[in-house]
Amino acid sequence: MLRIIGVGLGRTGTMTLKKALCRLGFGPCYHFTEVFAHPRHLHDWAAGANGVPEAWRGPLTGYVSTTDWPGVTFWREMVEAYPDAKVILTSRDAAAWYESVTSTVFAAMSGRFPEAAERFRSFETAEQLAQFGRLGVIGRCFDGRIDDRDHVIACYERHNQAVRETVAPERLLDFQVSQGWEPLCAFLGVEVPEDPFPHSNDQKSFRATVLTNPND
Repeated sequence: MLRIIGVGLGRTGTMTLKKALCRLGFGPCYHFTEVFAHPRHLHDWAAGANGVPEAWRGPLTGYVSTTDWPGVTFWREMVEAYPDAKVILTSRDAAAWYESVTSTVFAAMSGRFPEAAERFRSFETAEQLAQFGRLGVIGRCFDGRIDDRDHVIACYERHNQAVRETVAPERLLDFQVSQGWEPLCAFLGVEVPEDPFPHSNDQKSFRATVLTNPND
């Protein structure tokens, strides 16, 4: 059963949060990279994006926490379904977030990484991956379009505000990964580890962490 629900959109430090949660004992954590390890999950994620009620529950079986897409698409449903789970909203400066998401996630979805596009054509659930991207990410998170900077940023800011207005303050951590261990550990009621706070998946490492060959 989920104990931690990450509700920040992708490229807000979601991979870093995943690693931090696992280090603190709140793993396994479901991040977008999990769909490459479990490609059949995409049938459920795509079904959920198509409106099939609670289809999102299946892939999360056995996970303690979740961050990033696909889960964040269904954040409202998760927050309601797991009333005892704590909620973490990762965020960052809107302009910096836009530059990051357009040069990574949106670039991958639009085929601007040719070497990755070629690999994904042979991915066993490539159709469902594309469907989820179209309906679950672009459709549900960005009102059907990602071609306008002001619109995308407005959707990002509206999402963050909706989380803050929906989730009870005592249940929500409004978090930037640059803050490190202290606020995260205080919120979760655990001791601060001695090892450094993890930082990962900047734009240079995006291809290595997300765009690796899914068949390897």
